[in-house]
Amino acid sequence: MSVMNVRPIRPVRSRRRITTAAVAIAATLGLVSLSACSAMSSNGRTADGKLQVTASFYPLEFLAKEIGGDHVKVTGLTKPGVEPHDLELTPRQTGSLADAGAIVYLKGLQPAVDAAIKQSGNKHIADAASLTSLEKHGNEVDGHHHTTGDNHSDSSHDEGHEGHSHEDGGADPHIWLDPVKYAEVAKGVARTLGEADPDHKADYEKNAAALATKLDALNKKFAEGLKNRASDTFITTHAAFGYLAERYGLTEEAISGVDPESEPSAARMKDLHKLAEDHHVSTVFFETLANPATAKTLAKDLNLKTDVLDPLEGITDESRGHDYFEVMESNLVALKKALGTK
Repeated sequence: MSVMNVRPIRPVRSRRRITTAAVAIAATLGLVSLSACSAMSSNGRTADGKLQVTASFYPLEFLAKEIGGDHVKVTGLTKPGVEPHDLELTPRQTGSLADAGAIVYLKGLQPAVDAAIKQSGNKHIADAASLTSLEKHGNEVDGHHHTTGDNHSDSSHDEGHEGHSHEDGGADPHIWLDPVKYAEVAKGVARTLGEADPDHKADYEKNAAALATKLDALNKKFAEGLKNRASDTFITTHAAFGYLAERYGLTEEAISGVDPESEPSAARMKDLHKLAEDHHVSTVFFETLANPATAKTLAKDLNLKTDVLDPLEGITDESRGHDYFEVMESNLVALKKALGTK
């Protein structure tokens, strides 16, 4: 495993810049207009008694639904097709956080959500960033953005690993793309739901265990499927796949860093031309929610193929699958093809 010093995430830059003042005003308006009157009447339940769970974006929404089952009603803050980093909350969304029975989010990924949750006063919050170890990926050293990793097909390398907080300015938030880390988060989410709804604690734990079993099978499928490859290196639009690369001994070379909105330097583009040749790269990957123009231009210049490697930040009609597992399976197929597995 290689954990590098990186350019700060800051933690993320939005296309529509979210100022601290704007977030504070929205949060204040939302809490004043909605929470003051609703807090007294809401107990975090729907009319039919289900636990109301608010999830910040798709990967955590998926976890909450899988773990909560019939006992919860899950509402996602990030609508399909919206880049999560760009999310701006409405006053109604902000106010609803105070009334939720539980909240599931990833601190550091969405500044607007972080600010609103801090002001919500909600006591049942699962922060995915605190439920597994975070690392530094998407490194920028002399224009380079890369992540490498030794082949770790089990979870043993996480034991005793000292993670990094988002506040240190360097943590990669894309933990859900590593099935092992995602399973660790699932256990923590089950614990929070059980605290918010003790009557169904056993069911939440059972569902999380079943989900962990499926994620373990997915992890093994990736590890087996990516053996006997012709190349270890793949090129992506931004450095979203650092944990995946590290898990399976691959090298991710990103056009931009962890921030999908950062622009690559001329030196970086020159480096990509050379490494594509040196490492027998066949494919430049782009994403469904991010602008593919730079990736497609690079591929055209190098006469390489293009394909989709989905960071699973949201599911849309263009996604290669209807849920987390289907899209991850599609990602595996795309990686196998690009890396020349036998």
